[in-house]
Amino acid sequence: MTKASEAKTKTKTLDVRGEICPYPMMQTVSALKRMAASDSVLEVITDHAPALETIPTQAARLGFRIEIEENGASQWRILLTRTATEAAP
Repeated sequence: MTKASEAKTKTKTLDVRGEICPYPMMQTVSALKRMAASDSVLEVITDHAPALETIPTQAARLGFRIEIEENGASQWRILLTRTATEAAP
């Protein structure tokens, strides 16, 4: 991967294991709103199954694409990818 493509796919990680609703969703929404324009992906690690419904719903409302992967017994990785909202002039 080149440095230019690494910059385009900059990933931040938010670990909310051990947190229960509504905190995983609230922390995720806060992190999404604070993401710099250069950040394109937020990786959320959770062990709280209800967050698999609340986080994607809120992320979609903010314009993010969602991918969920199970990382083992009762642990998930949610990838929230910024959609192309900025058009070049």
